[in-house]
Parts: sequence; C-alpha cells; structure tokens
Amino acid sequence: MTTTESLVDRPAAPPAFQHVSAVRKTKNMIATVLVTLAFLIAIVPLAWLLYTVVSRGIEAIFSDGWWTHSLKGVLPEEFAGGVYHALYGTFVQAFICALIAVPIGIMAAVYLVEYGRGRLARVTTFMVDILSGVPSIVAALFIFALWISTFGFPKSAFAVSLALVLLMLPIVVRSTEEMLRLVPDELREAAFALGVPKWKTIMRIVLPTAMSGIVTGVMLSMARVMGETAPVLVLVGYSRSINYDVFEGNMASLPLLIYNELGNPEDAGVLRVWGAALTLILVIMFFNLLAAVISRFSAIKTK
Repeated sequence: MTTTESLVDRPAAPPAFQHVSAVRKTKNMIATVLVTLAFLIAIVPLAWLLYTVVSRGIEAIFSDGWWTHSLKGVLPEEFAGGVYHALYGTFVQAFICALIAVPIGIMAAVYLVEYGRGRLARVTTFMVDILSGVPSIVAALFIFALWISTFGFPKSAFAVSLALVLLMLPIVVRSTEEMLRLVPDELREAAFALGVPKWKTIMRIVLPTAMSGIVTGVMLSMARVMGETAPVLVLVGYSRSINYDVFEGNMASLPLLIYNELGNPEDAGVLRVWGAALTLILVIMFFNLLAAVISRFSAIKTK
C-alpha cells in the first residue's frame, strides 16, 4: 500500500467544535448563577453563626483558667473558673459510648458484609436504618425507662453513654459496612486460594485494609454524639465540679453547661454560655479534621 492510498483510506477527522449556540450559553449562565446563589444562601447563615459564636465567646476561651479549672465555688455573677469539668464529662461520656458502640458496630457490619444472608440480615439492616432516624430525646427516654425506672439505677454519666450508644451505633455500622465493601474481592479470593480460613481472612486482611475508613467513621460518630443535649438533660444532673464516678452522681458536659448557664441572667453567665458554645464547636471541629486527615492519608487502595 502506497502512502497516497493510506492517506485516502484513512477516515476523516471529526469536525472541530467551533460554535456554541446562544441558547446553550444562556442556559449555562443561568445554571451557574443559580448554583452560585444556592451556595451563597447556604453559606450565609453558617458564616453568620460562626461569626456570632466566635465574636462573643473568644473572650471566654482566652481567659485565665478556662481550660484548666472548673466552676466549683464560683458565684453566678463572678466570671472565673472554666470548663475543665464539662470537658472531662463530655470526653468521658463519649469514650464510654465508643467502648460499647464501636465493637458492636464493627461486628454487625462484618456480619452484614461477610456472612449476612437471609431473614436475620434483612432484620439487622432494617433495625440499623430505624436507629439512624431515632431522635436523641427518644433514645434518652428509652434509657430512662429501662435503666432508671425498670432496673432502678440512679441517674449517671453511664446512663448518658448508653443513650449515646443508640445514636452512635448506626453511624459506626454504616461507615464500617461501606469500608468493608471497598476492600477488593481479589484479596479475599487470594487468601481463600491459599487455604486461609474465612475468619482469619477477615481478621488479618479485610479489617486491616479497611481500618483507616473505619477509624474515620468512628471519629465522625464521636463528633456527632458529643453535641447531643437531650440525653444529658434527661439522664444526669449538672455539677459545677468534676465527678469521677460515672455510675452515680451528677456530671457536667458542655451541652449541659450551656443549658444550665442559660438560666443565669448575669453577664458572667452569658459569657460562659458563648464560651462553652465556642469550645464545643472547636472540639467537634477537631474530631472532624482528625477524621479528614485519617481518611486522606490512609485511604484504601483499590488498584
């Protein structure tokens, strides 16, 4: 075949894109304007909220003793002390909640992905979906009726953690389930081909591969339960000092501190409310940023 023949037989190149109609340009401009407007409408209240909380609460969080002292012995009209006791209560309640919810959630997700077949799997999935939509006040009332009214246990931080478990569990299950499904089936098949039992494949291959995503889901779920107000209002009383007994007595937390100080008409009370609100936002932001960092640098490699 000669060079001339090859040039003749070669298919013609598609025509270059040269013109965009005015109608398409107009539609594109309208869509861009609408999307931008929707973004601005959504961001304005968020920016306004953050500005208000930061501007009114920044004085409190930079005051002496805010992070290292409690409100023990502090008068309502006196701006002194800090939120150390509330921070302690918030972290303790969330940590106990995580100790209960994380193992159960991971095992439930492993069952649904690796073993789940038939009616029991469908019932489990349905119950997880139901728990995902349960309001926090309903979870608090359920624990109150079961743990306090039926079993006779006193109000305590542990009761709050039990209510938070109901809110944290579906998030852990769903996030873990999605991460396990991202693990390539080739890894499981290779392990099975080498004669590795299924339980050991899950423990040694599947879970370590998905661990970064699982940890990210746990961080996000902890950030979600830390800001819940209904469980602490129903299941534990407020204390102006630290209580190290999680099974009995009152224990403060950041949401409970905010609610309690709302009844203080003094300027010191108002300042403590905004300071505690800003502190809670910073704590939740820290957990969200930590989850983003873990997700970014420990992503599952599917190829």
